[in-house]
Amino acid sequence: MANRDYYELLGVKKDATADEIKKSYRKLAVKYHPDKNPGDKQAEDRFKEISEAYAVLSDTEKRKQYDQFGTDGFHQKFSQEDIFRGVDVNDLFRDMGFGSSDVFSRFFGGGGRGGFGSRQGHRKGEDLAMDLPVTLREAAFGGEKRVGFQHGGQREELSVKIPAGITEGAQLRVKGKGGGGSGGAPSGDLYLTVRVGGDPDFVRDGDDLVAERQIRFSEAVLGTTLDVPTLDTPKRIKVPAGVQSGTRIRLKGCGIPHRGSSGKGDLYVKITVKVPELVTGEQKKLLEKLAAAGL
Repeated sequence: MANRDYYELLGVKKDATADEIKKSYRKLAVKYHPDKNPGDKQAEDRFKEISEAYAVLSDTEKRKQYDQFGTDGFHQKFSQEDIFRGVDVNDLFRDMGFGSSDVFSRFFGGGGRGGFGSRQGHRKGEDLAMDLPVTLREAAFGGEKRVGFQHGGQREELSVKIPAGITEGAQLRVKGKGGGGSGGAPSGDLYLTVRVGGDPDFVRDGDDLVAERQIRFSEAVLGTTLDVPTLDTPKRIKVPAGVQSGTRIRLKGCGIPHRGSSGKGDLYVKITVKVPELVTGEQKKLLEKLAAAGL
């Protein structure tokens, strides 16, 4: 089944109430129920999709997990058996005029309440979640980082591979490092949310970097050269005469590596012209002469 957005499938907003979700599902279920569309494979597939969406969004904890991890992340954490476990639709379908929920046993496996089956005693372990702080340069170049965490009541350490170009808020999954499962079910997973720290030299903008440099008024008028840091080695740039405050000078390919593809972003050096708060008497006389000369 394609991993489509559950809210979109049910035609509700992300802040929809439980009653709104139930009402929307009832309406769609009546329309696409296999008893009303015998032999219609497209309607059957649609019915499966909206039923899966309802099974998740009608459960407070599953909905919370879905909102946190998104469609793809949620499906990595929950099997279809997990999704339909504990969902009772008997009363709901009787109210809509359908006799039994055997249709769910046929589609999703039987034995549970409302036809949504579960093997009692077999439950995947709970997932663990923690932040993974990295520096800007670690996020840019990637590499391995040691992570300490609690697993099964014991402290463990492992090396986590950080992909080059990873962004703030990205999640890394370490399979099987969550809580232990029951009845032979697998352990949960460890989810690491990347937190990229600040950097004294740069501000990140997507895969680009921005560095700010101040120059004097005379340098802005006459032009100058500046040594600026990059993620690799410093570079010398030429600041043209007459540069305006706020101008950005581009250093192509000196930014963050593109994640999953070749190439890098750019580094922009933002030029600001420093206006002195205090000047000496001699400097003031010179400025007055410049002003009189039209500068």
